[in-house]
Amino acid sequence: MPEKKQLRYDTAYIRMASEWGKLSHCIRKQVGAIIVKDRMIISDGYNGSPTGFDNYCEDEEGYTKWHVLHAEANAILKVAASTQSCKGATLYITLSPCKECSKLVHQSGIKRVVYKDKYKDDSGVKFLEKAGVEVVHLEQF
Repeated sequence: MPEKKQLRYDTAYIRMASEWGKLSHCIRKQVGAIIVKDRMIISDGYNGSPTGFDNYCEDEEGYTKWHVLHAEANAILKVAASTQSCKGATLYITLSPCKECSKLVHQSGIKRVVYKDKYKDDSGVKFLEKAGVEVVHLEQF
């Protein structure tokens, strides 16, 4: 796909991920993720508590509870529970993956990650690059 056309798609999918992130009940950060394969959205996710838990992401001191799932983990888990596969897909996410989620991204077969904002720790992005995953920071968004 020509670069200009790909940028248009990347920007549109990041906008969708941003909207999806607004569904999160987390106060500190609302992160959204969309997984696209063969130009079809196969999954989506946002950060939040696991099914069956209350929707409060932060404790009394304002720290994120340990059991909160990140947006990309939720999106990947949705695919795992379906008949779809992430192999060769692109992950669009509003915040670059942390080091724990980057392992899930790589292991799931995602080959490209496009993100909007940088996470405070870039070790996840470095891991993905080392693993051969194409990582794109959409700074102009």
